[in-house]
Amino acid sequence: MSAPTLASFDATAAWQLSEQVSLRDESFGALAYHHGNRRLVFLKSRELVEVVRALSGHESARATVAALVPELQRSNYEAALASLAVSDVLNVR
Repeated sequence: MSAPTLASFDATAAWQLSEQVSLRDESFGALAYHHGNRRLVFLKSRELVEVVRALSGHESARATVAALVPELQRSNYEAALASLAVSDVLNVR
């Protein structure tokens, strides 16, 4: 499967934190380090970190967001997950 783009991110698919990514908790959220491409990505809220860590326990990214995020903020979190997928922090299960 080719890398997703922001426009092609499928929130109805089952996503997970990439096995090549390590998260390090920080006061602002977390640092995500990709051991394959050596990219460092900032997750700028603890709530986003919680959503990312919970992805593998839900049937889809959208279900994860629905379970953890207030309704008015859900589109912002789906956009953040799309960005993380483009950065190879997340991959489809």
